[in-house]
Amino acid sequence: MPITDGIATRHNFLFGGCGLGAAVAAMEGECDRPVVWATAQYLSFAMTGEVMDLDVIVAVSGKMTTQARVVAHVGDREILTVNAALGEKPLPYDEQWVTMPAVPSPGDCPLRSDLVADGKSIMSRFDMRLAMGTPWDAFDGTPTPGARSALWVHTPEVEMSAAAIAILGDYVPFGISQALGDWIPSNSLDNTIRVHRLEPTEWMLCDVRIDSVSRGFGHGSVYLWTESGKLLATASQSAVLHRAKN
Repeated sequence: MPITDGIATRHNFLFGGCGLGAAVAAMEGECDRPVVWATAQYLSFAMTGEVMDLDVIVAVSGKMTTQARVVAHVGDREILTVNAALGEKPLPYDEQWVTMPAVPSPGDCPLRSDLVADGKSIMSRFDMRLAMGTPWDAFDGTPTPGARSALWVHTPEVEMSAAAIAILGDYVPFGISQALGDWIPSNSLDNTIRVHRLEPTEWMLCDVRIDSVSRGFGHGSVYLWTESGKLLATASQSAVLHRAKN
């Protein structure tokens, strides 16, 4: 897997969600079953220009469920480890008990402003609208009410899949800055996705909920919705915070 600008951050390393998404796609291809949940532990950085290999290990494969893992590495340097369960059971139940927040439609939301000019990183491939929260250039130290923010995201180059959901589940760092009312750089330590359903939708709502920030770390969740309010998946993360450079 070549690490190119289009799947990297502005700092030229692989975007964590893309790493998890690639591992999910590799396991689904190897096991021929859909991912139910997957969790990634981020260990090191794969830089643009490098090539990352993904080794799939099938630990257990039963009648309905497969347990597998991926070790992703650049040479001898381990980048991330992903554990997952895959499978599907033909039962008639399809319910959800959580509801999407009331936010304006994508067309009524402002474009998400860029923190810096960006024409080549993964952010340049998304159409993002700020549905709930504060633009970067308007931060004044006022926390977002309830530590909750939301983005409408349109990914014209990426079809609906568990891998695509994994990419968009990596938005707790965005929510930490929103919750604190100031730009606080942070990077993900992990990412866990739990896939409820896959349904076509032009826009996905990333509903980010921060639980706490303490001891230099932040913890939170992302709920991913269709435009019609159907729950696609949930994600949870912890992130390490850094001091902003003046």
